[in-house]
Amino acid sequence: MLQILIRKYIRQYKEVENPEVRGAYGRLAGLLGIVCNMILFLLKLIAGLLAGSIAIMSDAFNNLSDMGASVISLVGVTAAGRHADEEHPFGHGRSEYIASLIVSFIIMLVGFELFRTSVGKIFHGDRPAVGILQFAILGISVLIKLWMFFANRHIGKTICSSLILAAAQDSLNDVWATLAVMVSGVVGLYTAFPVDGVAGVLISALIMWMGFGIAKETITVLLGAAPDPQMSARICELILEQEEIQGVHDLILHDYGPGRSMGSVHAEVPMDGNIVKIHEVIDAVEKEIQKELGVHMVIHMDPISVNNARIQAVRDLTLRCVQEVNCKFGIHDFRMTEGEFTINLIFDLEVPYSLQNEERALVVADIRERLKAHDKRFEVVIEVDNKYI
Repeated sequence: MLQILIRKYIRQYKEVENPEVRGAYGRLAGLLGIVCNMILFLLKLIAGLLAGSIAIMSDAFNNLSDMGASVISLVGVTAAGRHADEEHPFGHGRSEYIASLIVSFIIMLVGFELFRTSVGKIFHGDRPAVGILQFAILGISVLIKLWMFFANRHIGKTICSSLILAAAQDSLNDVWATLAVMVSGVVGLYTAFPVDGVAGVLISALIMWMGFGIAKETITVLLGAAPDPQMSARICELILEQEEIQGVHDLILHDYGPGRSMGSVHAEVPMDGNIVKIHEVIDAVEKEIQKELGVHMVIHMDPISVNNARIQAVRDLTLRCVQEVNCKFGIHDFRMTEGEFTINLIFDLEVPYSLQNEERALVVADIRERLKAHDKRFEVVIEVDNKYI
C-alpha cells in the first residue's frame, strides 16, 4: 500500500537527492501520521470513555500528541525544503531539527499530564469495564501502528530523515504501549489491584522517556555534534587518493540540515609542486566529495617540504616523541629553520578536546624535553590544536 501511495503522490520518487522529491516524501509521512493518529485517537477515546479506563484514554491522548507531532513534522519538512535566501544563505534545513525539538516537548508534556492522571487513578479510581469492543479497537490500533512503523522507517531511511525515523520509533513504542493496555485490561478483570492506573503510569513514563530521547538527540545536532566518523574517514580517503596530496588535517563539518552539509579541511601539498596542477586536483576532489557525499567542501592548501631528507627525518623524530607521550596525538604544519647554534621546530600539536589546559601545558613541556634530549639545539614552538573529528 505504501508503494502505491508513493508512486501516486510523489513524481520522480526515485530521485531522492532532489530536494523537492525529499520534501514530498516528508509531506506524505506527515499526512499519513495526521490521518492515522486522528482515527486512532477517536477510536481509543470512545473505547476508554465507555470502559472508564485511564490506560486506554492515556493511550488515546498519546495518539493525539502523535498527531500534533505529525502536524509539526509536516510544517518542519515543508519549511526545510525552502530555498536559501539573503537572510538564510545556507538554506532552511535546520527547520526540521527545530520541528523535532517542538515535537519532543509536546510528547513530554502529554506524558506528564497522563502521569498525573494515572497516579490519581491508582489511589481513587474505579475498576474499568473493558469488554470485547475495547479489545477489538486496541487490536486494530496495534495493526495500524505496526504499518505506520514500517512506513515511516522506509521513508525515513529513503530520505535520511531523523525526524521521520523518530516518528517510526514512536509508532513502535505505541505498539508496546497498546499491548500493555490490553494486558492490563485482562489482568484487571481478575484482581482488585489498580492495574489500569499502574499501566497508565508505565505508558506515560514511556511517553516522557521517548520525548526526552528525541529532545536530547535534536539538541546535540543543533549544538554542533561531532561529524559521522564514517563520513569523515571517507572524505579523508577521497582526498588522500590524490597523488599530489601528502596529508590532511583540521577537517571540520557543519550540518545545516539533512542533505545540507559544508566542510573545510587542510591538505598538505609539496611546496615545490606545480601550483596550477595542484589547484586543479583540489577542485576535482571537492566536486567528487560533493557528488558522492553531498558535502560542500573547501580544501585549503598547506605547502610542506617533501623532498628534503633532513627536514623529513627531523619531522619523523618529532612525531615519534609526540606519540611516546600519547599515541593518539598527531602533528601537522611542521616547519624547520636551521641555524649554526639553534634549530627551530615549529608545528601544530593535535590533541583531543578532553585534554584540560593544565594537562596541555605538561604535555608541551614533556615533548620539548624529549626533543632536546636528542639535540640541545632544538627550540620547539608548539601550537596546540583541537581534533574536530
